[in-house]
This record gives sequence, structure tokens and C-alpha cells, in this order.
Amino acid sequence: MLKMVGTSGQLSLGKKYAGKYFEVEPRSDGAVLLRPMKVVPDAEAWAHEPAMREQLRRADEWAGRTPRAETKLDELVKSAAKRSAKRV
Repeated sequence: MLKMVGTSGQLSLGKKYAGKYFEVEPRSDGAVLLRPMKVVPDAEAWAHEPAMREQLRRADEWAGRTPRAETKLDELVKSAAKRSAKRV
């Protein structure tokens, strides 16, 4: 595919790439490398940290091997109350 940069300095890649982010890397030989990127908001970046990714991976494994069960709310409340009392 051959494209020409317009007089405004813009290059159209086509609708297929509309709304996508690219890292622009100028090369020493005059080439320009466009690398597709995903942008993660700062407020969500914690989920992509290596330690958190590992925790999420382990949680996903646990969920895959642990059968679902209905929560017995009375027992959960009693258990939480006992744990809370131990902390005080």
C-alpha cells in the first residue's frame, strides 16, 4: 500500500484504524514505524501491575476449580463478627 502525506502533514490509514492509538517511532533511516497500542487509564493501571496480574491469575484458577455454592449469609455475618472482634 502506497500512501502520500498531505500538505497538512497528515496520513490517512483508512477507516479500519479509525479511533485506534499508535506509537510513532521515527527511525534513523527516515522510516516511520507505527505500532498499535492500547491505552490504560491511570485509575485502572493497578490491575496491570505484575503482582496484581499474578493475584488475578490465581483467583481465576481458584474460581475454575472451586464449585459454586450459595452463601449462607447468617454464617458469613457470624464469621465476620468473630474476625472483627479479634482485631480489637
